[in-house]
Amino acid sequence: MAFDGITVANIVRDIKKELTGGRIYKIAQTEKDELLITVRKAVENGGGQRRLFMSSDASLPLVYMTDENKQSPMTAPNFCMLLRKHIQNGKIIDVFQPEFERIIRIEIEHLDEMGDLRHKTLLMELMGKYSNIIFVDEDNKIIDSIKHIPSSVSSVREVLPGRDYFVPVTQDKLNPLKVTKDEFMSLVPSKGQPVFKALYESFTGLSPVVSREICYRADIDSDKSAIALENDECVRLWDAFDKVMTGIRNDEFAPELIYINDKPKEYAAIPLTMYHEGADSSYKEYEEISTLLLDFYSEKNTVTRIRQKSSDLRKLVATALERNIRTLDLQTNQLRDTEKKDKYRIYGELLTVYGYSAEPDATSITVNDYNTGKDVKITLDPTLTIAQNAKKYFDKYTKMKRTAEALEIQMKEVSETVSHLESIAASLDIARQEEDLTDIRRELVEGGYIKGNAADRINGKGKNGKNNRGRNSKSKPFHYISSDGFHIYVGKNNYQNDELTFKMANGGDWWFHAKGIPGSHVVLITEGKEVPDRTFEEAASLAAYYSKGKEQDKVEIDYLKRKDVKKPGGAKPGFVVYYTNYSMVIGTDISALKEID
Repeated sequence: MAFDGITVANIVRDIKKELTGGRIYKIAQTEKDELLITVRKAVENGGGQRRLFMSSDASLPLVYMTDENKQSPMTAPNFCMLLRKHIQNGKIIDVFQPEFERIIRIEIEHLDEMGDLRHKTLLMELMGKYSNIIFVDEDNKIIDSIKHIPSSVSSVREVLPGRDYFVPVTQDKLNPLKVTKDEFMSLVPSKGQPVFKALYESFTGLSPVVSREICYRADIDSDKSAIALENDECVRLWDAFDKVMTGIRNDEFAPELIYINDKPKEYAAIPLTMYHEGADSSYKEYEEISTLLLDFYSEKNTVTRIRQKSSDLRKLVATALERNIRTLDLQTNQLRDTEKKDKYRIYGELLTVYGYSAEPDATSITVNDYNTGKDVKITLDPTLTIAQNAKKYFDKYTKMKRTAEALEIQMKEVSETVSHLESIAASLDIARQEEDLTDIRRELVEGGYIKGNAADRINGKGKNGKNNRGRNSKSKPFHYISSDGFHIYVGKNNYQNDELTFKMANGGDWWFHAKGIPGSHVVLITEGKEVPDRTFEEAASLAAYYSKGKEQDKVEIDYLKRKDVKKPGGAKPGFVVYYTNYSMVIGTDISALKEID
């Protein structure tokens, strides 16, 4: 399902064919990471209007042409205003894909304020969590971007106004459209990994599904180690690979959407023949990749709709989180003020022992602290006796001690609330269905964040106060199949996390969670079988991907047998404890995993 280089090549061909020569009529920023550009097409391309949709959403980067409109905010964001200033009414003169990367360059001519002809480029980078929409000038200087990437986020490439634009590093991958047979035959068979993985990790723009399709066409097991390929298999693999690339070079695309059990599962800009004979699979051919993408994502994803419907919840959680973090900071400062309490206790003890040596009406006394061997000067109230001064210091100590004890209890509660709210925020980020939001709303009600009539409506209570529906979650966890055939489940919210961990999983199954940060519970179902290392790593990658550390390159993951995961009595949904575990540091790439319903 990846928006790979072949899909980009197909959409670039279509955009180039239909929109080149057209004028940019309207520019709207429909979401913080989306653009919708309306183009008046050139007469030679049929005239009329067509819209170009571009999304740099980290979880769902997309580009396609559409006739549909989307609602825009009342006030346009700064990036949108900048584009309107420079390229509204500009002419699209070229569209191309550099080096088969997941990048689209749209070259635009426009007149500046002085009436001089200028050249600008709008770039769409479709690179997962690094996706971006970047606007550059004639000198390849970044004017602005829809996402700013400072050096603190990426040490490799800053994306900021005034910086030089350059294509991101491709990790020494080769352009598959330019590779020779000799290069292919020496590179791929040298990889000690499955053939399909050797393909997409050796060449830019290849996705796992297309790599498996190439293996299928070559009649080779895609999971076979590349280093174990026989010479005739290498030749067949090259022939299948070269045939696909020749078709792309000739702009021969055949977009296809694959259905499994009547549900859309995969797509590609080339036929996925490996699915054509399956008993539970079917496929639909498209003339235009944009139509396929619109169909696929309207059926497969409700991200935009869910994002809109969850905006009130996001605001509520963010407000509550900010309030509790502020409370925690205040309590931390108050606790810091009590750190000198032991000094007052020692003063009281020293006055009790050495106070007899104080001069009458003295305002201070210097005594030797038997704890440290150093002299200590103690301030005295001359209106009080030594015993009363000692009691005064003991009272200060006692008061601060009680304050510290109370603060520690309160801080523990507030810290747990912060963690709970962060976990709810993470659940909102991965919600896909109305049922997911229903679970989250109910959790917010039970946590006391939503009250009154709104709480009654969410709980399904009628006027008589009785429940009109059960509390069981109707949403389902994410379900994946590992490369070795093991079932892996991922909780979407805290209710699901509890149900997954303590009801669905058995004691002998494996449990995964990102260390020390909010994230989903991930359960690997073993069915009593020995689990290969590869499956352990894939389950850990899911725990990393569905965590607050998703944007990091690597995340530390704890994993252990489910029987060793415990839930304290009275704990909030999703909260567990464990004391013995293994750990691994893993990346967040889950592209090789297959998600099923």
